[in-house]
Amino acid sequence: MNIVCLDLEGVLVPEIWIAFSEASGIPELRRTTRDEPDYDKLMRFRINLLHEHHLGLADIKRTISTIAPMEGAKEFLDKLRAETQVMILSDTFTQFAAPLMEKLGWPTILCNELTVSPSGEIIGYKIRVPHSKLTTVKALQSAGYETIASGDSFNDLEMIRASKAGFLFRAPEKIKADNPDLPAFDNYDDLFEAIQSKL
Repeated sequence: MNIVCLDLEGVLVPEIWIAFSEASGIPELRRTTRDEPDYDKLMRFRINLLHEHHLGLADIKRTISTIAPMEGAKEFLDKLRAETQVMILSDTFTQFAAPLMEKLGWPTILCNELTVSPSGEIIGYKIRVPHSKLTTVKALQSAGYETIASGDSFNDLEMIRASKAGFLFRAPEKIKADNPDLPAFDNYDDLFEAIQSKL
């Protein structure tokens, strides 16, 4: 039995923080897990910036409401889900994910959760488990599944390498150069064929 584990941002939808960086005019918010492998450090940096600029969850949600899946993403996901089980493993947050999942046809997603004050200020976040993508892949394997994984960032490498097959998708050149043994794709048709060949 197989289950495909996909990253969300950069694979199926644009990077939320980059979109919010552009909407808010704060270039420092463009930093993502493609740039910073330490997720805790990245999130503390983001939360501090939001406080400095007096921005809260409602401001980010306004930007998220304008984000559409990448061209071809929903069709790719629909086609893949017709072949096998698919789960999205993301370091985004439940408060961010819901409108995007609706646009993708409500696939299963496991992600984190923001801690938000009554006034809407983001004051922290809760990670499901440490190394959540790797931990989830191992849990699925312990339940009898063989996993196939794909992502584009530092935080995807563990789940990709722990799976029976793993692929980079639209990854930055540095990540591709640092992981030359991992097949890398830039379009959904090629990724679908690569996954299908491992089912």
